[in-house]
Amino acid sequence: MSAARLGRRALIKGGLAAGAGLAIGFALPRRGRGQGAGVFAPNQWLRIDRDGVVTITNSVPEMGQGTMTAMPMIVADELDADWDSVRVEQAPANPALYRNPVTGSQSYGGSRGIRDHMQMWRKAGAAARQMLKQAAAQQWGVPESEVDTEPGTVIHRPTGRRLRYGQLVDRARQLPVPQDPPLKRPDQFRYIGREGVARLDVPMKIDGRAVYGIDVKVPGMLIASIERCPVFGGKARAFDATAAKAIPGVRHVVQVSSGVAVVADSFWTALKGRRALGVTWDEGPLAQLSSAQISREYAALARQPGVAARRVGDPEQALRAGRRVLEAAYEVPFLEHACMEPMNCTAHVRTDGCDIWVPTQNPGGTQAVAARLTGLPPEKVEVRTTLLGGGFGRRGEVDFVVDAVETSRAVGAPVKVMWTREDDIRHGFYRPATYNVLRAALDAAGAPAAWWHRIVGPGILMQKGRVPRGTVDPTAIAGAADLPYDVPNLLVEWQERDFGVPVGFWRSVGSSQNVFVTESFVDELAHAAGKDPYEFRRGLLGRARRHRGVLELAATRAGWGSPLPAGRARGIAVAFSYGSYAAHVAEVSLDAGGRPRVHRLVCAIDCGIAVNPDQVRAQMEGGAVYALTAALHGRITVDRGRVEQSNFHDYPMLRISEMPVVEVHILDSGEAPGGLGEPGVPTVAPAVCNALFALTGKRIRSLPIRPEDLKQT
Repeated sequence: MSAARLGRRALIKGGLAAGAGLAIGFALPRRGRGQGAGVFAPNQWLRIDRDGVVTITNSVPEMGQGTMTAMPMIVADELDADWDSVRVEQAPANPALYRNPVTGSQSYGGSRGIRDHMQMWRKAGAAARQMLKQAAAQQWGVPESEVDTEPGTVIHRPTGRRLRYGQLVDRARQLPVPQDPPLKRPDQFRYIGREGVARLDVPMKIDGRAVYGIDVKVPGMLIASIERCPVFGGKARAFDATAAKAIPGVRHVVQVSSGVAVVADSFWTALKGRRALGVTWDEGPLAQLSSAQISREYAALARQPGVAARRVGDPEQALRAGRRVLEAAYEVPFLEHACMEPMNCTAHVRTDGCDIWVPTQNPGGTQAVAARLTGLPPEKVEVRTTLLGGGFGRRGEVDFVVDAVETSRAVGAPVKVMWTREDDIRHGFYRPATYNVLRAALDAAGAPAAWWHRIVGPGILMQKGRVPRGTVDPTAIAGAADLPYDVPNLLVEWQERDFGVPVGFWRSVGSSQNVFVTESFVDELAHAAGKDPYEFRRGLLGRARRHRGVLELAATRAGWGSPLPAGRARGIAVAFSYGSYAAHVAEVSLDAGGRPRVHRLVCAIDCGIAVNPDQVRAQMEGGAVYALTAALHGRITVDRGRVEQSNFHDYPMLRISEMPVVEVHILDSGEAPGGLGEPGVPTVAPAVCNALFALTGKRIRSLPIRPEDLKQT
């Protein structure tokens, strides 16, 4: 199997409009794009030619999560295709054909690739397989009930006659698309859930054939670098381009909505010209904003009531009557995504169309914003989605697309806009910083009788205008309002406060910080009750079967309760996020300088059906790296409205010497598929911090972990 590349002409063929909604619950065209003589294309997801080559169209951008392999596995399994005959190509921007059936948009985040599409993709493959069986039965003049398939072949069981799929395309393409094709039973799967299916994108990433957005080259292309106001929301009041234009190779200097673009023959020339600019900024109302101010005002607001996100029983009365009441405050910082590939986009705006090459999680949004900026109809905007050098939610935004479209339109040529690492760190959409106050009451038996949690911070959806003010932004309370434990009286509130720092979806979003807070506080309750943290949680998960399953699996595989070498300790955490359930056990120590060292992480994951088990493990391992980076190092601070960090020297990533052994254990629950990109993140930080408490007696209530917070007083 291999990954095929699409040319411009093939990509422009957006295909037929989606057909009528079927009884099976998804829109499937009677004929897919590209169907013609010698090609069988029953829907937008696959086509088969006379040589038997099966080309599967993957709609979910490949950003390292393995969708370029997992998606074809699903379609090929129901199609009963020969894996060696399968090719995969990336879908163009065409929301009519490739929109997510749950969200309705051609945009991908929230670990939605498999869990939202799997049933639709299975049915697409099954419909094609049924049509091939019908075509063979007609050719042989036998009942369809006597016909079956093996990989790439239809067989007549009574006589042993065989026809390859390629031999049937002309007859099959004349048949109607089945409205409700039968699906395989799990025990019939050839590829889904099987070990050893190699990722299709790895070879081309190793040998250099892979094309990321930053690799794109277009004839006549210029390179642009944009000088932005260092203050959030600031604008260019005036600029002097004289010195920049005097640099050989600088072609244009133009103002765009995000700043001043220097357009040149090469990136380094554009950057040199950018440094020569003289810009006068209108810094706007945030020019005096600081992290210290944000923290102070958060703490003050935490004393005021918020909007209730979840209420059970009478928590106020239970707290008043509590035998023992605990209270704690937790705080988490802004975080940047720090994708390996900085933001970039190539655009060519013409009078009759617009071509875009971009590493994006949002092809549909890219097409829509380009159409709006150029005044062109969406079908005249062609979006080629390249491989993504990391997404993590950052590439769901379209700011870097706006950069490229505006610059290309201004200079009348194809332009690649390239961000520097400093641009990325200082002009991102950050994970929200929040302040949390929690109270809980323990009864005489040491069980929680009440739980009270107030969260203060901005809402991502609210800032983007997608949730009305005065309500609760679901991204702000994820991982907090869905507390799984049996607590008879509970209140979770959200106090919205937005200082204007741009916020966005960061890997596992609200759960990334709220699970750190809740699972740390649960640990505080366990120790206050004099109970084992694992057994304490386990006893409170009577109605949360899948939480309990992963908690038990992680604890068992980690050897919870068994002796450890001197100077080491374990911590545990469990949570639900994005359709999946995960638990981590961390094994930690302190080095000679008092710095935390994570030696081992044991992860248990219940993601429902595991389409590609090796990729499940890879996502949990990658999530561990991302989560440990944040827990040990991650912190964006603001002074005078400016981000203080700029590159990896002051916004460091996890080093290989800091990487623990990660063990991943998959719990096969038989449930519908859940997400994978996000769920491996939330429980890492609390497991580590809970282990550090077990080791030192010092409770970490703010991130990142600082060695000075672990010192004995």
